[in-house]
Amino acid sequence: MHPSAPAPPAATAAAVPTSAVPSSPWRLARRELSRRTSVKISLAVVGLFLFMAAAAPLLSALAGWSPDDFDRTAVDPYLGGTPVGPLGGISAQHWLGVEPVTGRDLFARVVHGAQVSLLIALTATAIVVIAGTAAGIAAGYFGGRTDAVLSRVMDLTMSFPSLIFMIAMMSVAKDVNRIVLMTAVIGLFGWPGVARVVRGQTLSLRHREYVDAARVGGAGSWRILTRDVLPGVAGPVIAYTTLIVPGMIATEAALSYLGVGVRPPTPSWGQMIAESVSFYDTDPMYFVIPSACLFLTVLAFTLLGDALRDILDPRGSRT
Repeated sequence: MHPSAPAPPAATAAAVPTSAVPSSPWRLARRELSRRTSVKISLAVVGLFLFMAAAAPLLSALAGWSPDDFDRTAVDPYLGGTPVGPLGGISAQHWLGVEPVTGRDLFARVVHGAQVSLLIALTATAIVVIAGTAAGIAAGYFGGRTDAVLSRVMDLTMSFPSLIFMIAMMSVAKDVNRIVLMTAVIGLFGWPGVARVVRGQTLSLRHREYVDAARVGGAGSWRILTRDVLPGVAGPVIAYTTLIVPGMIATEAALSYLGVGVRPPTPSWGQMIAESVSFYDTDPMYFVIPSACLFLTVLAFTLLGDALRDILDPRGSRT
């Protein structure tokens, strides 16, 4: 009896699917952000004002006026310096109108005000993030006395009446560069918030397997902090940074509104809003334009920060 032909050998293992390599968290975050309409609009608004700030001299030259040029023909001296024409003197010569009494071009002052306000806010944010990240990682990783000292410094700084101290410092220091002083003072009181976030994240990372493996393998503390811990806290820090910026812009505007910010004739949105209060009855556009710029910038950064927090730090967004 002839034996039946042997069946072909069955596959001993399933073929490994040739799927694409999983996307990195940053690529996934970028993909998720690109799906949100609010993020696209916020990025467009942020990009517009950053461009205005960077190209302020070029834009004011294109409009034909510097922020300090007076145009006496654009205001009516017999009506208390009210701008000539509708909507605060908006015309082909003055795209956003003019200031009452002085006749200075409002467009030129708005774009230069964006330069001052965003320069202070972004530089102060950079100081806050760098100092807060360094302090938070050191406190969370080394623990012990280092953690105790840094935590007490954080508590002391956060409990200090920062706004009162800022006003006092800006009032006393009269012969110091106001932009540098505002940046330093605002940054001095902003870092503990970032440090607390980074400290908590570092505490959850310092005993992870890959950190213990690097430590057993002989890696030094600096290498572990920069190669293993810092990438792990980068997501929450980036999300928190975009939420800090609007607060910095508002703080600069508040100090300028109170008269202890940048000095005239250097333009600032807060300073322009403070000066426009006296004219909101006769020239409401003088109040509306810088207020709208401040509102849109703060709103755009806030929406962008909320979206980044939801994606990069989902656990923090639920707390």
